[in-house]
Amino acid sequence: MTKIDLNCDLGESFGRYTLGLDEEVLPYITSANIACGFHAGDPEVMQQTVTNAEANHVELGAHPGLRDLQGFGRRKMAIAPATAKAEMKYQIGALMAFSATGKLHHVKPHGALYNMAAKDTALATAICEGIAEVDDSLILVALANGELARVGREKGLRVAQEVFADRQYEADGSLVSRTKPNAMVTDEDEAVSRVIKMITQHEIVAVDGSKLAITPDTICVHGDGVKAVAFVKKIHAALTANKIDVVAM
Repeated sequence: MTKIDLNCDLGESFGRYTLGLDEEVLPYITSANIACGFHAGDPEVMQQTVTNAEANHVELGAHPGLRDLQGFGRRKMAIAPATAKAEMKYQIGALMAFSATGKLHHVKPHGALYNMAAKDTALATAICEGIAEVDDSLILVALANGELARVGREKGLRVAQEVFADRQYEADGSLVSRTKPNAMVTDEDEAVSRVIKMITQHEIVAVDGSKLAITPDTICVHGDGVKAVAFVKKIHAALTANKIDVVAM
């Protein structure tokens, strides 16, 4: 049976500000990417999110981002590779401290850091070195066909190629910027159909109509929309109906 991981970015609340439907989404995913305090999250939120994920037998992953709470880590920022490497280690280590076993399963960079590293070799190298120096058994979740995925394999990390259920793709395989009006796939049926096609036919249609070859290991779904839970349920049900086993990467 074909297998796929279903991951979601969680733990993005901060102080009195609540974001996302974490507890409702957890029963339908297999991997959780938990904010580590730089772009979102705080120590109490991190602890609660880890506890909830472990209770649902969902794999724990660090979701380190740029030091940008106000911009939610989605604004491109100039960052030296040495700084990126140190901040990766800092954030991964912080989340590890909340794990019952002291271990994590994977690391997925967040937002602008993720997208920048998909094209920037020096930044991708710093991120991979930071992960390896903390725990070289951690799985690196990276944009399918991107530079971060390539460098991760070159550095000897296990790499999970990620695709997105609700994001549009440029012809070069990068994600359409959220600043553009067509960045998101808002039709749920279309999003589900795209996911199934990516898994079974290994291709995705870019915004210009060109076809991109793609082999996903994990699908990202978002848990912060008003219909997030219904959407995650729908994707999970469609995968099962198509004899695709939803299991951790």
